Amino acid sequence: METKAGGASVKAWKIAGFSAAALGAIFLACGLLVDFGAYNVAADAPHSAPVFWLMNEIRSHSIAVRSRDIALPAGFGTPTQVSAGAGLYADMCGGCHLAPGMERTEISQGLYPAAPELSRPTGLTPQEEFWIIKHGVKMTGMAAWGKTHSDTLIWDMVAFVQTLPSLTPQQYQALVKSAPADHDEMMKDMNGMPDMNGMPGMQHGGHH
Repeated sequence: METKAGGASVKAWKIAGFSAAALGAIFLACGLLVDFGAYNVAADAPHSAPVFWLMNEIRSHSIAVRSRDIALPAGFGTPTQVSAGAGLYADMCGGCHLAPGMERTEISQGLYPAAPELSRPTGLTPQEEFWIIKHGVKMTGMAAWGKTHSDTLIWDMVAFVQTLPSLTPQQYQALVKSAPADHDEMMKDMNGMPDMNGMPGMQHGGHH
């Protein structure tokens, strides 16, 4: 006669065996999907709703966790900082994230997932925006600007992005025109970079 302890042990082994078999079947199915290229990675073929939801949840929680200990710099959001950020934004970001009164560009229409239009509120904190700009985001087309730009320049961009949803098209253009220096000058001043305008094939027009 089977004891209660023995019956529980057999039941536990059956559950463990079933779980292992189920996991094995899942891994096998995933392997076949990968091997046969079943999942369409084309940017013009949207994710299924469950995949899109999962990626959004992973991304938002990852950013929130990694940005929560970032401290705002002293004097964050000054007019000088916002003005400097406006020039950087026009040079680096507007093509994908657009600006007040700006038509959708070719690259913004081709990105998937679509880059957020930053003239609309995003609900992100300055710390979250700093982390995103500095480190980029996998599988979105968002570059890690921290590889080439100092934290000071990134905070300038954040200060401007925080202001952007409140700007009219005319105010946006005025801020860009009044930016203190062009992109190359800011990079040279902040990072000790050589003057790229003097190099063959590297002449850039400013945003003025």
